[in-house]
This record gives sequence, structure tokens and C-alpha cells, in this order.
Amino acid sequence: MYTVRKGKIKDLPRVLELIKELAIYEKAPEQVTNTVEMMEKDGFGPQPVFGLFVCEKNETSEIIGIAIYYYRYSTWKGKRMYLEDIVVTETERGNGAGKLLFDRVMAQSLEDGCTGMMWQVLDWNEPAINFYKKYGAYLEAGWLNAHLQEKEIRELLD
Repeated sequence: MYTVRKGKIKDLPRVLELIKELAIYEKAPEQVTNTVEMMEKDGFGPQPVFGLFVCEKNETSEIIGIAIYYYRYSTWKGKRMYLEDIVVTETERGNGAGKLLFDRVMAQSLEDGCTGMMWQVLDWNEPAINFYKKYGAYLEAGWLNAHLQEKEIRELLD
């Protein structure tokens, strides 16, 4: 029904559409400032900072899901894979595409010598929480996310 493969530059317009679909689902569409050009540079330039898998529907070759990941370093655990996002278009959710993408990212973490992987899930996203619980994932409490935007960093350093 589905095929998972490494993403290509030509996939990026559809990838960005799925990212925007996720932002709408998470009630924050105005937060997406990424562009195809940025993703091309950041994922396929001389120093790529993220990896990408796409999930295609076999009968149409339409990209219906994506997984974006990168590496981080834990002073306690060593090299870790960070799963930034798995997105499956709404009409295809619950049909196994998310599992295929998640399994592929897990396999990639082992291929790349990672000591494990991590990700975030919104506390109100029950379908995603239940999905990860099926894997026996440990869902941490007690950590807060911290952010500074480029504009804020510039202002602070000026």
C-alpha cells in the first residue's frame, strides 16, 4: 500500500505542504516560516542538517507522509537521533504509513550508530501519544521547552 524512501529535492514542495498541514492541526499555521529554498539548502546543501524520509501511496506515487530527523548530542548518552516530525496527511492516518515512517527512522538511528532516539509530542495530541505508547516509548514529564527566535537573539547580542 505504501513505500518509504529517502526524500529528494524534488519532493520539497510537497514536504512543505505537509508541514503546513501539521501546523494547522497543531493550531499554529502562522508559525511556519520555512521555505522550499531553506529546506533545499539545509537538507541537501554542502552541510545537510536534517534527513528526510517520504511515504508514497503505491498506486499513485503521491507523497502522503514524511519523517524529518537530525542528530543531537547528549552529554549523558552520546549521539542521539532527534525525530523532528512525522506527518501523515489526514486522509491516510490510521492506515500504517506512520508506522512505516517511524520504523524507518528507528532503523536509520541504528544504522548511524545512535544510542537512541527522542522526539516531542504535544500533551493534547492523544492519537500521537497512543501511537508512541504502542512502542513502549517513555513520555517524560518535567521538562519545559525553551526558545529564542533569530530576531530576539540579534536584539540580545546588540
